Amino acid sequence: MTKTKKEKVSAGAEEAAAGSEKTYVELIANMNPIAQPLASRKLSKKLYKCVKKAAKVKNIRRGVKEVQKFINKGEKGIVVLAGDTLPIDVYCHLPVMCEDRNLPYAYIPSKVDLGSSAGSKRPTCVILIKPNEEYQEAYDECLEEVSSLPKPL
Repeated sequence: MTKTKKEKVSAGAEEAAAGSEKTYVELIANMNPIAQPLASRKLSKKLYKCVKKAAKVKNIRRGVKEVQKFINKGEKGIVVLAGDTLPIDVYCHLPVMCEDRNLPYAYIPSKVDLGSSAGSKRPTCVILIKPNEEYQEAYDECLEEVSSLPKPL
């Protein structure tokens, strides 16, 4: 009897977990007012894939402190920021730093998705993707699209 109850509970938990995944539109509803330029759904997927490839090769910088340090040192790459981070003061200075150093940056809707694509269980609000030969094609495609996004005023 106990085994059948556990199986029923686990089947119900799987359904609840599958239903808890939010859509792009629902994630946009929780965005910060400063989250500009916002990546489209298609570009967000490309960025997640590029982050995943870069994380495999250990070629990313993760977190506000680390990204800020390497931007100041002059490292090049694409900066991906999560748009649902609160309080805004945590990372509101990074877009200005990126603009000063001509680094392309874009906001994506979810810090949870950004953290999981980087191979972490923790949500991450900022990631710097460095260029590498192993995923150069995906990187160049993302770089081109992120650079073409309109900059905020």
